[in-house]
Amino acid sequence: MQQRQLGYDDVKAAAARIAGRVRPVALAPGDRDGLWLALEYLQHTGSFKARGAQNFLQAHREAGTLPDSGVTIASGGNAGLACAWAARQQGVRATVFLPATAPRVKVERLRSYGADVRLVGAEYAEALAACEEFAAASGALASHAYDHPLIAAGAGTLLEEIHERIPDLDTVLVAVGGGGLFAGVAAAARQHGIRTVAVEPEHSRALHAALAAGRPVDVTVDSVAADSLGARRATALAVDPGHGDGIRSVLVPDEAIVQARRLLWDDRRIAVEHGAATALAALLPTEDTDHGYRPADGEKVCVVLCGANTDPATLLTAPEAQDTPAG
Repeated sequence: MQQRQLGYDDVKAAAARIAGRVRPVALAPGDRDGLWLALEYLQHTGSFKARGAQNFLQAHREAGTLPDSGVTIASGGNAGLACAWAARQQGVRATVFLPATAPRVKVERLRSYGADVRLVGAEYAEALAACEEFAAASGALASHAYDHPLIAAGAGTLLEEIHERIPDLDTVLVAVGGGGLFAGVAAAARQHGIRTVAVEPEHSRALHAALAAGRPVDVTVDSVAADSLGARRATALAVDPGHGDGIRSVLVPDEAIVQARRLLWDDRRIAVEHGAATALAALLPTEDTDHGYRPADGEKVCVVLCGANTDPATLLTAPEAQDTPAG
């Protein structure tokens, strides 16, 4: 299957393909009028990635292109979990490459799904290179954490479900690593006249840099959310919709991410990873007008809490004492 640009028809096809195979998104009101939280961390495997993995493998099953040697993927953790889970459902093996810095909780869960876990390098890019070598040598089907239309379209089904429940939604905020969730959500949101706000850590800004350059470019990665938002390069699928109407790209500092994650725990007993808290961090009050997103009066906003594969013990320690992965 050759990569191509993503359209709304891809999202609709994904929705039909994965119907009954993923959990419908749960929604909860936020702490002010017009604010909603999409609790996608309750999804199978603990993140939205289950949608794209299910769509990817099911499409290959239908096309007769799912090999006996199984599937392989490089991941910071969540995409690998989703791939291993979907592969087990399809009855094929999964070989998952992760940076050696991946959180232990994700590695242990991967092995619980029966995946062959291989830890390589300190950043996602190094794990990806090893995965590509393995796919070429073994004949395994190479999946991707975010850079594939089937993966992004599966992620976009999340917005379809949100729109069904909140038909008058104005804006959706999503955290961005490599841009697959953003690309899928933006494709569906544009169809419904909904603004998409892409939120990234200020020191892990692959999409923000790509939009400034007009093409994907490499960036350095140094963020508390790097284990899930640590892509050095955004997918081209995200750069194209990023230039369209109704799109905003904003940055947030690590301090706001840590604060948002702590607030979710203190106020709601929601334990999410830093990457999921990044979207909410954009709404925190700040005097720095260069960061975050400020909704207009009466604007109806939904924040996607996209993953919860985290060690809850880190919520009980000071932020400076937490182990911060590099990639």
